[in-house]
Amino acid sequence: MSKRGSNKAAEIEDKSPHKDPLKALDVITRIEVGPVHLERRRLVAPHRLIQNKKSDSFDLIYRFEEDVFDPEEPEARNLASLIGAQVAFNYGLFSKEIIFYGPFDGVDQKFIKEMMANTAREIYVKKFLEPNIFLQGEAARLPLVKRKSYLRAEIIFADERKASSVEKRKGKEDSGWPVSSSCHAVLSSGGKDSLLTFGLLREIYEEVHPIFINESGRHWFTALNGYRYLKGRYPETARVWTNSDRLFVWMLRHFPFVRQDFSNVRSDEYPIRLWTVAVFLFGALPILRKRGIGRLVIGDEFDTTARASHQGITHYNGLFDQSRYFDNALSRYYQRKKWNINQFSIIRPLSEILIEKILVERYPELQRNQVSCHATHTESHRIHPCGRCEKCRRIVGMLLAIGADPSACGYSSEQIDYCCQAVAEKGVHQENAGARHLTYLLKEKGLISGSPKALKASPKPEIMKLRLDPERSPLEGIPDDLRRPLLRILLDHAQGAVKRRRGTWVDFNPLE
Repeated sequence: MSKRGSNKAAEIEDKSPHKDPLKALDVITRIEVGPVHLERRRLVAPHRLIQNKKSDSFDLIYRFEEDVFDPEEPEARNLASLIGAQVAFNYGLFSKEIIFYGPFDGVDQKFIKEMMANTAREIYVKKFLEPNIFLQGEAARLPLVKRKSYLRAEIIFADERKASSVEKRKGKEDSGWPVSSSCHAVLSSGGKDSLLTFGLLREIYEEVHPIFINESGRHWFTALNGYRYLKGRYPETARVWTNSDRLFVWMLRHFPFVRQDFSNVRSDEYPIRLWTVAVFLFGALPILRKRGIGRLVIGDEFDTTARASHQGITHYNGLFDQSRYFDNALSRYYQRKKWNINQFSIIRPLSEILIEKILVERYPELQRNQVSCHATHTESHRIHPCGRCEKCRRIVGMLLAIGADPSACGYSSEQIDYCCQAVAEKGVHQENAGARHLTYLLKEKGLISGSPKALKASPKPEIMKLRLDPERSPLEGIPDDLRRPLLRILLDHAQGAVKRRRGTWVDFNPLE
């Protein structure tokens, strides 16, 4: 972790009414979001930005392949307004005011303020106190300041009358969304996690709806192989187009502390934002509402749920929107809205390498369409990975470690050799135990050389087992009807199961 600043100095500066140690972040006077223009298959959410007495604007768009909205219905306008608001959750640290136009009820307003405050703290710690190659100037050297809240913007909801009308209507129509708990939607990306999630659910329940969010830029290429495969075989497959990626780039152009050559910087991290999954997730909700889907399943594994502390500032290590805490917060929000949706992940007991192993062994036809690279290219009408980024070397390393062939999902022999060598030289961005076990397996197979100490290689047998942790991956996080059939499938491929006891992993049988 970064050692910038000291707690004592930060506290002294923060008490001064004349100097704000985070003033370098005050770069936007006002952000206005909405009101949303709504059509049956499309919503447009204007974003207006006031900076240095100048105004700029951008229209955030979501487009659907089927009718999902009745533009005259108050509930539809409420949902559309919430979808259009999500991108702005990232900017409460940088603006004096953020004004939301639209029918946001009391539940919405509380949710928005809480999530924006949480995101502001996460961004301050992960993007400003820790090293960030995208930063320049004073903001790249911010001191550590302890505050109860890092949300600097005043959050204003401009349409109180519309909000009260939504609440009155909710009171009269108390049943909420009619949904089925045996109907599942999978937020899909074309990566191993969502493909395995789909395969597992499809084996247990027949009705599973993979929902892909089609970003307007090349990022969509990552999902294209998986989308085409599923769309050609399962009519439930859906796609939602959005230009949210262009809005994120447009916002970066207004930040003087961000290097303006950011698009040329090779990195697995985004320059600023950390509220990303919800931008896609809320875009899927109109399909869940129309089709009566009661469960929204996200492919998040064991190591995405974490609590951490940076010199006394507690945070979620930049992974809040992939954590159990996020699933629980969103599920509570859905229930308060009477949407009756439950959000969860069924692969939280699994490590990355165990996810890959089960996908290869049980659903090889899905694994052949896996792409886990954001610098892809097209060959013979298929998407191929770059074979040089950290994600590629991690995927190739895991496939080789479990005895699988990386060429099945598009890697060339040259890329495989390069990635294998890069794992030995550069390591992988993975939980410590997972990285050590991966390099251990590769060394045992003779695929990389060097001393175990130099390679940071050591056996961690729990990595190949189901890990049931009361905080990260409790069995109770999986609905009752899914639990036993899911465990049977997973235990066919895992090397047993372990649970946490007094700080160590202990073998046990979760089916008993």
